[in-house]
Amino acid sequence: MIGLGTMGRNLVLNIADHGFSVCGYDRDVAQQQRLTGEGTGKPVLAVASMQQLVDSLEKPAKIMLLVPAGKIVDAVLAELVPLLQKSDIVIDGGNSHFTDTDKRYTQLQQSGVHFMGMGVSGGEEGARLGPSMMPGSNEQSFNAVKNILESIAAKTEDGPCVTFIGNGAAGHYTKMVHNGIEYAMMQLISEVYGFLKSVGGLSNAALQQTFADWNNTGLRGFLIEITADVFLKKDDKSDSFIIDMILDKAKQKGTGMWTSQSAMDLNIPIPVIDAAVSMRYLSAMKEDRVATAAKYYPVENIVTINKEHLVNDCKNALQFAFILAYAQGLHLLSAASKAYSYDVNIAEVVRIWKGGCIIRSSLLNEIRKAYLEDSTLTNIIQSTVFIDVLKNSRTAVANICSISMQHSMPATAFAASLNYFDAYCTQRLPANLIQAQRDLFGAHTYERTDATGSFHTDWK
Repeated sequence: MIGLGTMGRNLVLNIADHGFSVCGYDRDVAQQQRLTGEGTGKPVLAVASMQQLVDSLEKPAKIMLLVPAGKIVDAVLAELVPLLQKSDIVIDGGNSHFTDTDKRYTQLQQSGVHFMGMGVSGGEEGARLGPSMMPGSNEQSFNAVKNILESIAAKTEDGPCVTFIGNGAAGHYTKMVHNGIEYAMMQLISEVYGFLKSVGGLSNAALQQTFADWNNTGLRGFLIEITADVFLKKDDKSDSFIIDMILDKAKQKGTGMWTSQSAMDLNIPIPVIDAAVSMRYLSAMKEDRVATAAKYYPVENIVTINKEHLVNDCKNALQFAFILAYAQGLHLLSAASKAYSYDVNIAEVVRIWKGGCIIRSSLLNEIRKAYLEDSTLTNIIQSTVFIDVLKNSRTAVANICSISMQHSMPATAFAASLNYFDAYCTQRLPANLIQAQRDLFGAHTYERTDATGSFHTDWK
C-alpha cells in the first residue's frame, strides 16, 4: 500500500485481518510509525522507501495506491514503475478522473505492468471493516487480486461488495457516478432538513427522531442513518448542538462536477445531480448571500403549515427524489458503458452498492430487481417496479416545491426531480418551437411529425 493516510492505513489493517501479509509505504515518517503501532501483532510491515516496498513483495507484486488524485498519482507511478517487472499489478484506489485512468492504463499496457483503476467507497469505517470496491481494467488483472478484494469487501446476502466492473477506466467512472448520486442524495436530505427545521419548527430532538423513524421504512440507508446521528451531538465549545454551530458552506472535491461534465458530453440529462453541484457552489457564496438576503428578504413569510402533513410529504418526496437520483446516475453509467466500451453490468454495480458504500440503501434492492427483470433497461423510471411509487409520491414533491416558493426557501434538487420526471413522462414537449427558432435564425433545419428527413423553411 502506497499512501498511509486514513483510507490507506485502514485498508492495510483490513487486509491483514483477513490473513494477507501487507507492506505499507508513505513519505511521511509519522504515517509509517502510526501503521507500525496500529499493526502490532498483525502481518504488517512499514518501510521507508519505494525500493524497500518493491523488494519486500512476492512476485508478481500487487501494489495499491491511495494518494490524492491528479499529479501526485503520476509522480508516484513515475517513481514506482521503473522498479517493477512485467505482470506486476498496480491499483489506483483514489478518486482519479476516468480520463486520467484511461491514459495510465494505455501507457502501462506497453510496459507489461497491469494497471487497475478502482473506486473505493465507505469512508474510514468502510476501509477498516469492509468497503464497496469498483475495480476496472481487464479480468486477468482483477482475477489476480480477486481473493484479496472479496475477503476485505463489505458483505450482503448477495455476496461480497466487489465485482469486475468493466474494461479500462470503468471502475473509476462508476465511482464518479456513485459520488454524483451521493451529491444529489445529500442535497435532497439537506433541503428536507431546511423545511422541517425552518417551516415545521422541529427541534433537533424531533429531527433526530424523524430521521431515525424513516430509517425503519423504505428510506432506510446509510445517509438517512447518519443524518439521524448528527442532530443530538452536543458542541464541546458551547452549550449548543454541533449542527447549529456549523457554517452553511458545503465543500466538494470535484467528483460531482465531473459527473455533470461527463453527462453533458454524453447528452444525458442528470438535473438532480447538476442541482446538487450548483447548490454547493451557492452555499460557498456565504458573504454574497448574507448581503443579498438583507435586500430582498428582510421579513420572513409566515404561512400556516400542518406539521404532520409536512413530515409525511418530506418522507414521500425524499423517496421519489432518491429514486430519480439513482435513475439519472445509472442512466449516465449505462450510456458511458456503451460509448466507451466498458461493458458494465448495471445489476452487478447495484449489487455491490448494497453494502459498504455511502449511497447504500434499501432502494437498491428494488433497483437491482428492475435491472434483473430487464437488462436492457435505459432508465428505472420505465420499470414496472417503480411506476406505482413514483405516481403515488409525485404529489408530495409538488407540495414540497409549493411550500418552498411560499417560504422563499430554495428546493433546487426537489424542483429538478419533479421537472425531470414530468418532462420524461410528457409525450410532446414545446421543443418544436426551439427547432423553429433555430431554423429561422441559423437555417439549422428541423424534423417533421408527418415525414422523415430534415427540412428548412424560408421564414422571411
